[in-house]
Amino acid sequence: MNIDMLVFGEDWGHHPSSTQHLIRHLIKEQEIVWVNSLGLRRPRLNMRDLKRVYTKTKSLLINKPLSEATLAAHPQIVNPVSLPFPGSNLARWINSHLLSHKLKPLITPEKNRDNGPILWTSLPSAVDVVGKLGERAAIYYCGDDFSALDGVDHEPVAQMEQELAEKCQLIITASAKLAKKFPANKTVVLPHGVDYELFATEQPRAADLPQGPVAGFYGALAGWFDQQLMVEIAAQLPDWTFVLIGPVLTDISLLLNQPNISVLGPREHSQLPAYSQHWDIGLLPFKRNAQIEACNPLKLREYLAAGSPVVSTDFPALDGYRDLINVCDHATGIAEFITSTYQMKNHKTLLREMRQKRVKRESWSNRADELKYLLAQL
Repeated sequence: MNIDMLVFGEDWGHHPSSTQHLIRHLIKEQEIVWVNSLGLRRPRLNMRDLKRVYTKTKSLLINKPLSEATLAAHPQIVNPVSLPFPGSNLARWINSHLLSHKLKPLITPEKNRDNGPILWTSLPSAVDVVGKLGERAAIYYCGDDFSALDGVDHEPVAQMEQELAEKCQLIITASAKLAKKFPANKTVVLPHGVDYELFATEQPRAADLPQGPVAGFYGALAGWFDQQLMVEIAAQLPDWTFVLIGPVLTDISLLLNQPNISVLGPREHSQLPAYSQHWDIGLLPFKRNAQIEACNPLKLREYLAAGSPVVSTDFPALDGYRDLINVCDHATGIAEFITSTYQMKNHKTLLREMRQKRVKRESWSNRADELKYLLAQL
């Protein structure tokens, strides 16, 4: 088949990443094959990893037919067979051959390499197939600092990333901090966008969003989420309910022991505006570490598109929005910001419009247009 782009990313259809948002716009004009995730660490003997292994195995054994509507909105999905041992040279060699064997039949051989597809990877673990699939150019899209990311085998993944940076013709990063890791002559910063229509279009209040003053957060409850800070804030505001939405990836007993913190679990991406449009404050309570220093969280622009006031700990990606956000790194200051912001409810409509106006031009559609320009240069 004649494909325009071969994309290595996380599993398609999970909570959408920046890569998925961008590809959803490119798929309207290009033939794209999406290769589901290649492991960045060895599996562990815990319930989360066992469920992950079960899901991956099921995807290999059961190939669900897609409707015409689904095919029009999604790329062709490939579920690769790979060994999740990034530190093993033997596993890397085997994975490279397994992937090449699986993918080459999907790609029409081109006599002129300039007519081949573009290879895009968001994962360093795809490095060993770069240059082997007849692609005309390779792009590394770096959205995270893998050397600091929780749940990654850091040393082998850092080595893979270095090799990948050398092989790729273009490197795109989600933040200026990440861009500093790579050669300046082939690195471009493409900040995250926002699904503006989804988050700005009014939705009914979620039935399980508590009444009364509510501060909320959605995203993974993982090592970078500052539980101690969250508990201290909640303790200082006993009349508030603090709603946390998202998968639990770490021990959250500290949060569960605080009576006015409510952990709701994951919600579909399309459901999030029913919460963020109606809570009183959106929270970004992150720890100060290397991962957060390099991150560019999608939820920052999503909160603003929903019109939500935002209170956040400090990190570089807030630059450009600081006039709209209350920034503080200690519980007392954050609690004071929450209280003072709540007292400005009489100006709610004007302030909501200011927040939404700031991010309206930062839609994923506009980001995809910027990406198309970069692709045309390859």
